[in-house]
Amino acid sequence: MLDKKLLSYIEGLIPERDPLLKEMEEYAAVHHVPIMELSGIETTLQLLRIHRSIKILEIGTAIGYSALRIADALPEVQIVTIERDEERYLAAEEFINRSNHGKQITLLKGDALDLENAVRDYGPFHAIFIDAAKGQYQKFFEIYSKFLRDDGMIITDNVLFKGLVAQDVIDSKRTRNIVKKIADFNRWLMNHPDYDSVILPVGDGVAVSKKRGESK
Repeated sequence: MLDKKLLSYIEGLIPERDPLLKEMEEYAAVHHVPIMELSGIETTLQLLRIHRSIKILEIGTAIGYSALRIADALPEVQIVTIERDEERYLAAEEFINRSNHGKQITLLKGDALDLENAVRDYGPFHAIFIDAAKGQYQKFFEIYSKFLRDDGMIITDNVLFKGLVAQDVIDSKRTRNIVKKIADFNRWLMNHPDYDSVILPVGDGVAVSKKRGESK
């Protein structure tokens, strides 16, 4: 994780987002909706540009911030995104409809653990972005990696969880349980026989997993 002063410097170099995205950032702050930190989303966007991802699956829409950032950065991209929370789903729907990227984004309502069959018809995907219930990361990965192209990439957010994965003592039992699940996922991911993975200490920790396979 970066020193706060250095992080502030880096974020200060990031160009201003358009008014709708700025409004979403403010909405997220007021309503305590977790969205990607600036350094994390900028890293993700650059990875997707380099990878030239066209079809992307996002698990965890929240209010649609990441989906709209991706659609804005990659004009040809098509995104399928899943959200189970009713309030966040409706907020995402409103923001997406107000944007210029509605035709690029397919918003699905429901628990990602239950939507495998619904998502199947949209694949295969060039990239999958996981940013939902932390305790279910491994299940999300196992379910939806089946719909990834042979040259595909999976990006997982929040894998350092505010640096707590490196802490020995955590007072809150609930937080301790979440941290343990994330740490278990990280170990599982880094030893996965079918993926080469790296954890980048940007934002809240971003894991990038490249499928071992031949390009099509």
